[in-house]
Amino acid sequence: MNKAITATALSAALLAGGVSTAASLYKDVQLSVDGQVLEADGFALTVADVLAAKGITLTASDEVSPSVDAAVASGQTVTVRYGKQLTLNVDGTPRSFLTHAATLDEALATDAVTSQATQLAATSPRVSLLGARTSIPLDATLPRSGATVDVVTPKHVELVVGGHSTDLVTTAATVAGLLNEQDLTVGPSDRLDPLTTTAVTDDQKITLDRVVVSKKTRTETVPFEVVSKNNASLWKGESRITTAGKDGKARRTYEITVVNGKVSKKVVVAQTVITKATDQVLEVGTKTSANGVGINLARAAMWDRIARCESGGNWHINTGNGYYGGLQFNMAAWNSNGGRDFAARADLASRAQQITVANRYYAKAGTSPWTCA
Repeated sequence: MNKAITATALSAALLAGGVSTAASLYKDVQLSVDGQVLEADGFALTVADVLAAKGITLTASDEVSPSVDAAVASGQTVTVRYGKQLTLNVDGTPRSFLTHAATLDEALATDAVTSQATQLAATSPRVSLLGARTSIPLDATLPRSGATVDVVTPKHVELVVGGHSTDLVTTAATVAGLLNEQDLTVGPSDRLDPLTTTAVTDDQKITLDRVVVSKKTRTETVPFEVVSKNNASLWKGESRITTAGKDGKARRTYEITVVNGKVSKKVVVAQTVITKATDQVLEVGTKTSANGVGINLARAAMWDRIARCESGGNWHINTGNGYYGGLQFNMAAWNSNGGRDFAARADLASRAQQITVANRYYAKAGTSPWTCA
């Protein structure tokens, strides 16, 4: 029924019925359009008359109650809900549907949106529109032409700042948004992983290390170095210092990197020598031969037996107790019986050389110096 037909019908009724009919055709009606209540008093036979009087044209997707051809009576309310195409970009995934809701929050509460959320949850069990952030206010009126709304659902993330971890739920779309939400700033030396432009995802770990780089200058001791030189006149194992070492001094500038309160790197970036260190010269013996001194293996079996008792038969033992070699010579006994013909200490000499020195000692004192004899 269009406006022209309705107007003709009203005119015919007025001409036929006169004043009394006109009074009966005047209706006190309220019109609710997407929740907005309008006064729609006037001459009307049907709902179509009420709508035509307000210039409202319906489309196939709109809803009206009662129906357009239903008769109207005074005190009645006619409700119109425009059909709108609503697209929700949920975490970047678009979902479109028809809604007759007047506002966004009303649309989010409809079965259509619940169905969309259920589909999303099938692939991402934690997806929920409850507590989500939207690009327009929840109480915003949806235009008849439809709307596209960005929706960011709550995400569970681990935020580690300065080494301290916090589990939280956020509706920030990016890492930058999360940091802003938590009132956090990234310093010039700080380290952020991932980058600020990274989209926030569920179960994500975001790390912000606090980094401080500073420089410090101080005067330090420079230890002397030891330079070794071989000396063939000294037995192997002997050494002597010919030049004493002396520490030096230097002024050093360090670049110190502190990550989350702990020093992670310390590098010398500048150095000025104040006093140069003096190397210590150490002569090290290399003599290992007997230099023509004869070997005396008399009583070898006896010395082997004594060695087994004294040292377990280990001819090169040195336990640090002041006794050396298989026959456990102390330094005085070794030196006084010509041990230095062979080595600086008994443990540095061979079995044959130790037996030779033992035979020299035996000629003076027999086996009395050995408790195991």
